[in-house]
Amino acid sequence: MKVAFVTRFPADPSAPRGGVESVSVVLVRALSALGDLELHVVTTDSNCRRPEISTWEGVTVHRLPRRGWSTLTEAVGGGRRQMRAYLTQLSPDLVHAHDVYGLMVKGLTLPRVFTIHGFIYGDTLVSRRKLPRLRALIWKWVETSGWADQPHLVSISPYVRERLGGIARGVIHDIDNPVNDDFFQIERHERRGTIFSAAWIIPRKNTLGLLAGFARLSAMGVKAELRLAGSQSDSDYSRRVREYIRDHDLDGRVKLLGRIDAQAVQQELSQASVFALASLEENSPMGVEEAMAAGVPVVTSNRCGMPYLLRDGESGFLIDPHDPDDIAQRLKELLEDDARRAAMGETSRKIAGDRFQSAVVARRTREVYLRAIHTFGNKNGHGQRRR
Repeated sequence: MKVAFVTRFPADPSAPRGGVESVSVVLVRALSALGDLELHVVTTDSNCRRPEISTWEGVTVHRLPRRGWSTLTEAVGGGRRQMRAYLTQLSPDLVHAHDVYGLMVKGLTLPRVFTIHGFIYGDTLVSRRKLPRLRALIWKWVETSGWADQPHLVSISPYVRERLGGIARGVIHDIDNPVNDDFFQIERHERRGTIFSAAWIIPRKNTLGLLAGFARLSAMGVKAELRLAGSQSDSDYSRRVREYIRDHDLDGRVKLLGRIDAQAVQQELSQASVFALASLEENSPMGVEEAMAAGVPVVTSNRCGMPYLLRDGESGFLIDPHDPDDIAQRLKELLEDDARRAAMGETSRKIAGDRFQSAVVARRTREVYLRAIHTFGNKNGHGQRRR
């Protein structure tokens, strides 16, 4: 089966940036290991001037030039035309598109599967950029029309399925994101009082909200360290984060680690007492899944897709991201109860093992491929192509 895996894919697969790239690398590797798929990763790259083809772990990687001055214009304009023409020439048995790339394959007459990783219009509302409501309205129209066009959609969270209600016309398949197998092998050497968070330093991730909770925790007299890993792409927000740390006398207790690679994340998780994420909008954040795989209890927001990842009170706690006192209290409960922290960590690891193992996700994904090809063949009056 020849599969075009259309997604954001890093130039260096050992150093993915963000959840979509991380998922793509892990899932492509796991699908390749099945041994019966001819995989072609197709992505766009601002550093390319013409299509470039390479191989990675037996997978063919196609890099196309970016077309468009923004994500939106690329998704619905020149980028879409380029992608459709390239995929038509590549002639795969199936196209599996991810995130915004699903909008580029809209209307393509091939068996298609689309994994939705996020809602751009929802992210836009909490981005604090100019004209957020207008921009979100435009994105909502573009995204919902794209979802309605897809014959098969992968929902990575019940939250995604809920949002697709009344919009999606195709079949919805529930499959969790996969986690790199290395996270399940992490040996724990906890440094008591260590709170770790891995997320971009941006408004949507609500870094300031987490800092406010940590400041309240410190005011309670709890000795702890907050270690924040993540790119600082929003210079204004990053400045506000640094100012908050300085103004609340947290310099010795908060460490801004910047962007770190997967190995460094694993090292941080091996030592963390708690993983914390106070995001305002998420579907199925990889940071939470990776922490669970490592056996680290999680404190995260009680909204969007996050409540579907953990069992509140069993593998971690759900908090109100706008309530610093709630954040502080839940962190305090975990940090001061060794037995409960250990039990929650073990529960986290078990949940992750049942849901996020890459081999399990790959097998379920292949089943969706087979169904998509079969239904496409029946609809168009011919059988599955064989290669």
